[in-house]
Amino acid sequence: MTTIAIDAMGGDHGPPVTVPAALEVLGKHPGLHLILVGDETILRQALQSHSYDAARLSVQHASQRVEMDELPSVALRTKKDSSMRVAINLIKEGKAQACVSAGNTGALMATARFVLKTLPGVDRPAIVSTFPTMNPQKNIRMLDLGANVDSKAEDLVQFAVMGSVLASAVDNIENPKICLLNIGEEEIKGNEQVKQTAQLLSNLKSINYAGYIEGDAIYQGEVDVVVCDGFVGNVALKTTEGVAILIGKMIKEAFMRNGLTKLVGLLVKPVLKSFIKRIDPARYNGATFIGLQGTVIKSHGGANVLSFVHAIEEAIIGVEKNVPDRIRYKVEQLLTASSNE
Repeated sequence: MTTIAIDAMGGDHGPPVTVPAALEVLGKHPGLHLILVGDETILRQALQSHSYDAARLSVQHASQRVEMDELPSVALRTKKDSSMRVAINLIKEGKAQACVSAGNTGALMATARFVLKTLPGVDRPAIVSTFPTMNPQKNIRMLDLGANVDSKAEDLVQFAVMGSVLASAVDNIENPKICLLNIGEEEIKGNEQVKQTAQLLSNLKSINYAGYIEGDAIYQGEVDVVVCDGFVGNVALKTTEGVAILIGKMIKEAFMRNGLTKLVGLLVKPVLKSFIKRIDPARYNGATFIGLQGTVIKSHGGANVLSFVHAIEEAIIGVEKNVPDRIRYKVEQLLTASSNE
């Protein structure tokens, strides 16, 4: 049975979102056990109005909560009994195989890295998530989305390797096509970091590196993994989410303008509903902290129940596909090959 620890107090909403989301996922996955971590009194009260299988849902008390605006260093030093820390500790202790949290991203990364450590040969973990594309049958993976705002070329190469393993394992892509995000496709374009990374990736035969990709081509669905540093990736992520919300709002306003547009809106409502669903950021919630000795999933802080369900299901997939061990094996292969050259 897969066991996942949930930081039930994390995020903007805490138990009103995390508890019903956990119960919904339990109903969909019979072979799943969840551990809700947080203030036991609050969590028991939240569970009172629900029916559930007590053998598959347990509560682990934690006396503290990491605030969304708390400094990672402070959280790491003073919140040793926080719901976030206890949930991650459960992976370290072998009582859970993954952790899901909507809490403070910096604190989650710092705590996960401190408790679980990075995989051998991996210098820095990265945040990776999926993006929609013009192909309704295909999403792409992108990393790093904010774990490292200053990355060396060697770090980006490791991100490419880890992204390739993830796309192969989770998305069942035999030889994922990897591209490096840049301001142009020409070799002369980009800063020194990007150029150095491109050179290193070009010499790496173990992954399918296909050169540069520009921002507007990310969503065309012609590649499988896009690699960039955390600063650029986080800007791209937040911009994408903002544009998706903007499009949805503008469409709604256009059809609510007058009686005629409302009538037209009713006629095309099924099509609009399908479109909005495809670009809804909630469907892509659940970013993986890749490169750690364990599976840690970061949910959006403002996630609703549906969004948090997706984050938990991302953790389930990570565990079932054994992603950390696959990355460990791939990195070991690369290190062995490098030492023999």
